[in-house]
Formats: sequence, structure tokens, C-alpha cells
Amino acid sequence: MVDTAGRNGGSGARGPLPVRGNRPGSDGEHALQLRLGSEARADRFYDDQMLDHLNERMQEFVARQEWFFLGTSDRHGECDTSFRAGPPGFLRVLDEKSLIYPEYRGNGVHASLGNMAENPHAALLLMDFDRARVGLHINGRARIVPDTEMRALHPDLPVDPVPGRRAEVWVRVEVQEAYIHCAKHIPTLVKAGAREAGDWGTDDVRRKGGDFFGSALNAAQRREEREAREREAELEREASREETATAAATAVPGAGTAAAGAAAAARARAETASGAVPGAARPEADGGILPPADVAAWRAQARRALEEAERRGAGGGNGSSGSGSWFYR
Repeated sequence: MVDTAGRNGGSGARGPLPVRGNRPGSDGEHALQLRLGSEARADRFYDDQMLDHLNERMQEFVARQEWFFLGTSDRHGECDTSFRAGPPGFLRVLDEKSLIYPEYRGNGVHASLGNMAENPHAALLLMDFDRARVGLHINGRARIVPDTEMRALHPDLPVDPVPGRRAEVWVRVEVQEAYIHCAKHIPTLVKAGAREAGDWGTDDVRRKGGDFFGSALNAAQRREEREAREREAELEREASREETATAAATAVPGAGTAAAGAAAAARARAETASGAVPGAARPEADGGILPPADVAAWRAQARRALEEAERRGAGGGNGSSGSGSWFYR
């Protein structure tokens, strides 16, 4: 076992992990192998299947792939899994220890690249569902390279005329581990016919999927609800200020009537914003002035009536096949 700074060092809550040094993999997997009795099987896999480079058959496999999954994490270990795709050969092997791929224009978040800027470790999973029905894991250290610098080193890199399919930067991965993902649980998929050329790399929102999961709709509704609550709160504060002014004005002869009218108008605005609906019972009061307790009770009753009406009306819209909101509900 190496020291705590090494690949297989460290200790857990139960004391040092009983693992051997100089084995591929993590301390955690070694500890579980020992606990579950799979050390012998794991050693055979490490010895027979795990390489620190891409052999000739792996390089051929990489060259024909059109997509892969990409795993990264930031310096805190928070993980992200993403998807990369392109025409065959977009993932290019430079030599047995390195490969590159382009980063196309996306949503501007740059989650994977941002993680690489903090933590260079990256994991690629290539899957072939329709031909070999096998997968390839490639783990290594990633480095972001500007497009101009990469093309200066490799002038034969292709340039696509479609803006959405042009490389903004490149990622170079130095291979540390390469090993098979066996076919045992990989389904066989039949590749569909060729799609329109404009479908790949398009920036058209509708053709990219639009708001497929209803997230933008949810966000807009949350914003509207928040703004409505803020408007209601402001109107209630205004009504409270008017009522305070009314109470003070009643002590001055002749001032009470005008102040009372202003307070009533402010209360009416607050009641409208709070969701009052026709037919909600309103407490009687002398001179149109409601005591504060009655105002609160009436508003609560009006809100309940509105929520009940909205609940009954919501049953037929969400989830219907014609609504276009399958995922909103």
C-alpha cells in the first residue's frame, strides 16, 4: 500500500483500506472486491483487459464511432455526464497514447470544459450498439486546445461549412486506461436511415428539441407567480399604510371621510390582486370600513375559492395528447 498521497493510499472511516499497491483502479473498488470476494476475477480483468494505451483494434474501433459519453468532475468531485457526437472520425486517434475531439457550439454553459479547467481527469465511454455490440472505456487527462493551435499542429483537420458544426476548441486526452465494456447487457439496436444533412449540428430551436421537457414553461410560470406575489404584497403594504392613515385621520374633525374613502380604494386593489372572485362572501361593515381581522378572513376565503376553481379547471389541460405539454405536469 502506498502513502496517503498516492493512487492507492489513504484511509476511510473504518481505518486503512486493505488493498495492494500497484493495481489499477481505486481504493474503493479494491476494498469492495475484498469484501465481496471478487479479487481473483478483478485481477484477471486488470491483467488481461486493462491497457494504458490504445492498441491497434481499439484505434480502429475509435475511428468509426459517431458518438460517446463524457464524464468529468470539478475540483470538489461534483460530477457531470455529457454526450458528444459527430461524423465518423470526429474522435481522432493521434497515437496510442492520445486522441482529440472538437467541442462544437452549445448552450454556452461549458460544464464539461469548466470541469476540465479545474480537474483534468476525464472518462470517455464509446458504445457500438449495431455492429460490434461492445463498448470501450478510455480514461485519461484532458487539456483544452484552441482551434487555431490544433490546426497548426494538424492542418488536415476538416472544416465544416455549417456554423453549428465548427470546432470552437478541441480537447486532447492523454490515455491512462483503456478497457472493454462487455456485450452482456448491451442491447442490439438497428441504425435508422440517414437523416437530413441539416439536422446534424443545427441551431434551430424547434429542430433541436425545443422545450421538450417543459422546463422553460415551468420557469416562466414560476416567474409569473413570483411577480404576482410581489404585486400582492406591495398592494397589501399600501392598504396597510392607508388604514394607518385613516386611523390617524379620524382623530381630526372632518378628515375621516376622505381618508376612509382612500383606505377603501386601497383595500379594493389589494383584494383584486389577492385573487378575489365573484360570489365570495364579503363581511358586512358599517360605512364600508372592514376591521383588519375581517379583511384577512375575506382574503383567505377568496384565495381558497380561486385555488378550488383553478384545481377543477386544471384537470383537462395537462397531459393530454393535444396540449403539447406532456412533460409539464
